[in-house]
Amino acid sequence: MEMALIPIKNEQETHIPIDNNNFIPIGIHESNTNTSKTPFIQANSEEISLSYLKEQCVIPVFTKDNEITISHQEFIETALSSLKTIFGNEQFDSPEIRVSHQIKGRTPDALHIPAKDLQDHQRTTYYERMAFIIRIPSISENINGNRLSLTVGGVRAYNLENLYNKKTYEKFKFFVGFQNMVCCNLCINTDGFQSEIRAMNCTDLEDKIMSVIRNYNAAKHLEAMKELLNYSLSERDFAQLIGKGRLYQYLPKNEKSLLPELLLNDSHFSTIAKDYYQDESFCRDANGQISMWEFYNLLTGSNKSSYLDTFLNRGVNAFELAKGVSKALSDSNSDYAWFLS
Repeated sequence: MEMALIPIKNEQETHIPIDNNNFIPIGIHESNTNTSKTPFIQANSEEISLSYLKEQCVIPVFTKDNEITISHQEFIETALSSLKTIFGNEQFDSPEIRVSHQIKGRTPDALHIPAKDLQDHQRTTYYERMAFIIRIPSISENINGNRLSLTVGGVRAYNLENLYNKKTYEKFKFFVGFQNMVCCNLCINTDGFQSEIRAMNCTDLEDKIMSVIRNYNAAKHLEAMKELLNYSLSERDFAQLIGKGRLYQYLPKNEKSLLPELLLNDSHFSTIAKDYYQDESFCRDANGQISMWEFYNLLTGSNKSSYLDTFLNRGVNAFELAKGVSKALSDSNSDYAWFLS
């Protein structure tokens, strides 16, 4: 398939390839417009604004040397800076931010005040876990009538840091992929995901974020997703897959080690089974058939119930499962054949 190249502004003249036949010209897009109908993740998280993070949240430190951590807002702003460097002529949506695990505190003058009587200026807070995405709606693609927008995002979880020690490298998760605008599910591939970026400062973090973006092959990712349309599951295959997915969690360790990794659990597969019948966009057809593209979107939809710190890893694993099962439908020797046998 002939591909068009959309230039990216950087020193190495890297390109994000997009299929010219399906590319959707979005035109001017207001960067402060949030087009999401539903959150990209739900679980126990809540939506928060960048300004709230900046103005209302304290920033944790490493206790042994009182060195400051890279804050959630600095992570988001560093990602934005990277996008402006690489995609200089594109339009960006404002960041969509979700947080969880609030850590509360109080100022010294409020030491003996009952919690119910605290005033706003006497309260302190920050969030242990934060996830964000930034869409680039001017770079979009269409798969089976679903518009996918290029999207970057990341996760920061302070629980993965040893804040009781001296300052050291801090850990971040970052991805570049697509968001299905029909359901706001994220489509993440291994090539566009870094499960652990270690950085000492924002400059270091920005360099590593830009490296992830520049090494991402958008065309390859899109083609792999389109390939899912060529395969489908019968109702029997679907039931077998759901059952094996649940059995996987309880396999003896030596048997599980012989199979591909599966990060989705019982609650995810319950959601997938329910949406097989009830989802408005990706449910079965009249004959009980469901394409692997639709099945993949049921996987990513169920992943919205994951906690922030496991969300991206499970998103990548969902894509690997969809690709693997597609191959197993025509190759009984596939590593994923167990899920259908």
